[in-house]
Amino acid sequence: MDNTSDKRIDKLLVGVSMLVVFFVTGCLYFLPESSLKVAKSIFNILTDIFGAPVLLLTFIGLIVLVFLAFTKYGKIQLGEGKPEFSTFSWVAMMISCGLGSATVYWAFIEWAYYIGTPGLGIAVGSKLAYEMSVTYSMFHWGFSAWALYAMVGLPIAYHFYVKRNEGLSLSAIVSAITGIKTTNAICRIVDILFMFICFGGLSITLGLSTPLVTMVICDVLGIEASFIMNVVLIIMISIVYSFSSYIGIKKGMAKISDWNIKLMILFIITLALLGPTLFIMSNFVNSFGLMLQNFIHMSLFTDPIAKSGFPEAWTIFYWLYWITYAPFTGVFIAKVSKGRSIRSVVANTILSGSAGCFLFFGVLGSLSMQRSITKVVNVVDMLNAGQDNAAIVQILRSLPGGPILMIIFCISTILFLATTLDGAAYTMSTTTTVGLRNNEEPNPMLRLFWCIMLSLVPLTMIFIKANLNTIKTCAIITAIPIVFIMALLMGGWIRWMIQDYGSVTTLQIEKEAQEKIAKAV
Repeated sequence: MDNTSDKRIDKLLVGVSMLVVFFVTGCLYFLPESSLKVAKSIFNILTDIFGAPVLLLTFIGLIVLVFLAFTKYGKIQLGEGKPEFSTFSWVAMMISCGLGSATVYWAFIEWAYYIGTPGLGIAVGSKLAYEMSVTYSMFHWGFSAWALYAMVGLPIAYHFYVKRNEGLSLSAIVSAITGIKTTNAICRIVDILFMFICFGGLSITLGLSTPLVTMVICDVLGIEASFIMNVVLIIMISIVYSFSSYIGIKKGMAKISDWNIKLMILFIITLALLGPTLFIMSNFVNSFGLMLQNFIHMSLFTDPIAKSGFPEAWTIFYWLYWITYAPFTGVFIAKVSKGRSIRSVVANTILSGSAGCFLFFGVLGSLSMQRSITKVVNVVDMLNAGQDNAAIVQILRSLPGGPILMIIFCISTILFLATTLDGAAYTMSTTTTVGLRNNEEPNPMLRLFWCIMLSLVPLTMIFIKANLNTIKTCAIITAIPIVFIMALLMGGWIRWMIQDYGSVTTLQIEKEAQEKIAKAV
């Protein structure tokens, strides 16, 4: 594939994006308390106004995607030729890019938050609160969350592979749907929002994961955790994903994702066998069943009478959090899904992604809960005391072969971080490349530039001890406009499909798909 030249790099977008990021970083350093107060106030106002619409959009979006997958439109092939990647590599890359190391962190401790703040009007600390805790983790990281990724990925894939429009970015598809030029102020704002969200979301991921991995490594080596250790770790991660990004998806991220998913599957199976196996199996099945049973209620729960604040603090917050990752994950899903049918993208994004999360949260959350119930590790009290990372270390320590498991945990977390950052660097490169075409890749040096920036900015925020809650809130505030963009993308995509295939039979669509494969043979 041909690489794009330096002349087609959108230098204005690169410059403005970096100015916005540095401005926000400066505010976090010089005005930390004021920044947090302002961000929280804006977030509370926006969730009050847009909370119910966000819940509705997510729920309806999931239904629409599943419905389309079972219609003739599900058979539409995205691009010519056979898929570029094996099914395992394809799914592994989507999971690695879409989840990141934050999943491993939250899988151990998220259930403990729900004991003190349960949803659906459940009593605090009750038996039902315990039963619904892993259930809510599965719900918040399951079908609806992955549907948000597909709601961006599929419209972009259709725009790029079926409509053959230039540009693999949000502004490019917004331009194609509305007719607005990509140089228009609206499209420029869309791209700046995208770039800021990438930095904000990935700063959260690094900010949560780096101290945890540092603590685990230091515990194994018997040394004191420090900022220097965080720096060394981020440099190691940066070298891995920068090299991966430079050599390209096929040689880099595809192979790392394969290794990582296999390693994580082995890690989870080992934990299930070495830990309280029967409890893990029982709680996993029970939690999954409760999620299916209460899915609609959990999806649309706004708590208008009691006003406990749970929907705003958790479900609405989580959907907006996933939406902050949806643009760059969606672009990446579109890129690696060439040669796939719409039905297979829907199935593998929603089902495979959810299955991975169910496994993570079902096993790791159940293990953590059992250790807390039996008083081996008092997870709930440690969490309330701000000792969440220490709790995870103690849980791993409590198992036979704890130090070995901790090393595997660190390796897998580092690989998760590397693949997530690699995917983000790639999509930021496609966004800052003008008129990217079907047979092109972003310039390797541009990808390397974004790799460096994605390391330096979070490292700066850790160095100045920026409040992660402020960064998280700022990123989620910017997700509100993305909600409207996602609705536009879904509407435009469905309109395109009706125009292109509304009068075409299922057999004709299947024949066209076969011809596309034959052309590339």
